[in-house]
Amino acid sequence: MGTIWQPTLAEGQGPKYKLVALTIREGIKSGALDVGDKLPPVRELAWQLGITPGTVARAYTILTDEGLLEAEVGRGTFVAPPQAAIREDVWNREQDSWIKELEIADTDAVSLFSPRLPDMGQVAVIRSALRQVADVPGEELMNYPTRDAYAPVRQAAVDWLSHLSLGPLSEQDVVLSHGGQSGIVLVLQAILTGPKPVMLVEDLSYAGFRRAAEVLRAEVVGVAMDKDGVLPEALDKAARDSGAQVFCTTPEVHNPTGSHTSLERRRALLEVAKRHGLEILEDDCYRMGSARAPSYRSLWPEHVWHVSSISKELTPALRVGFALAPKGRSADLRRVAEYGYFGLARPLAEATRILLTDPRMKGICNDIRERLGEYVEVAVNHLGGHELQWSRDVPFLWLHLPPGWRAAGFCRAAEAQGVQIRSADEFALRDGRAPHAVRIAVNAHVSLRSFEAAMQRLRCLLDNPPEQISV
Repeated sequence: MGTIWQPTLAEGQGPKYKLVALTIREGIKSGALDVGDKLPPVRELAWQLGITPGTVARAYTILTDEGLLEAEVGRGTFVAPPQAAIREDVWNREQDSWIKELEIADTDAVSLFSPRLPDMGQVAVIRSALRQVADVPGEELMNYPTRDAYAPVRQAAVDWLSHLSLGPLSEQDVVLSHGGQSGIVLVLQAILTGPKPVMLVEDLSYAGFRRAAEVLRAEVVGVAMDKDGVLPEALDKAARDSGAQVFCTTPEVHNPTGSHTSLERRRALLEVAKRHGLEILEDDCYRMGSARAPSYRSLWPEHVWHVSSISKELTPALRVGFALAPKGRSADLRRVAEYGYFGLARPLAEATRILLTDPRMKGICNDIRERLGEYVEVAVNHLGGHELQWSRDVPFLWLHLPPGWRAAGFCRAAEAQGVQIRSADEFALRDGRAPHAVRIAVNAHVSLRSFEAAMQRLRCLLDNPPEQISV
């Protein structure tokens, strides 16, 4: 067998025993290794690959535990038959896709507060990644995180984001955070100075900006906007009157309206920011797939901080985000993270690296977007007769209510019908003015039938506003 299979060590970063395991997996997948074939003795393969016998032995043990190999005392190690491979339970080789594990529910009580992703195979991938983490060397589970040790994880994040226009970006510009909200707090800690710092946000904006400001004892000032985003003249006045240090914005997928800031508007807002010396915090957590315009960071790399996460693309459960520093400010961002929590837990960081480098993950993300789009289409089919803002790639819809309905009253009426949605009031500043509108998130943890029934109930409410009595 050893004279027929002539392996070369797989390319990649990480422990060599994992690369040996990958080399053998690729040999099995390509057909170079067939069921029943005997693998070379440990020392022979170690000599061929130029590594230590202990490294090869560890790879053999891992693959034997997975069921891809089977060891027979006195005879050697062989490629196992498919029925012995215990990892076949998560991979459907006929359809070349991960098997879905999350059961969707048929229910009359539907929460549409926050988007919930469908399981298009990512649950199985996460389980597989965590199993691989269990096999890391013991010293990786007994020491504090170090900057150098996490370089492969940061590089995986850079590669994951490589399809976006983010300007100059290296792994040293990336700080791993505990989700997008943690990334926002880290960035604001790196930016804000003085006893009473001020930050600017869109009049309707992600509540996490305000929560972060509250923690950091910063004042928040709202800036007027239209369907294309913040108005340049409003930003100019707010910056001049408040002396703000940072402008927080969600230009690619605005939360809660789902709108998009055009490249022309972005350029105009950048000119205002430059005049006033404003830093920009660009929250990109709701983007799924490709961006529709170059990021602020690519347009002004010296003063734009970018935050994203895997929460809306893969899962919010792992709490992994990426904070990107502007050119020359990486040390400031790293310092905040290291002083605050040293870094992500090492097992979580390694699981993240495995997930982001799995070649099937991009396909899973595409499948997630497609499934969410099916739910969005159902909502549009039932609510499209009203003033509705939506996109197939955005996991929520923004609905302006017809005359007769106020946002708070509509939310109460919807909840009485078993449908929970968010009022525009939850996205406005305390002293701001919110329109009579609601955000409807896609919940793919419930069946399409249950989601459609919820949309029908909302449509019935919209078509039958309460009677208005003037006194």
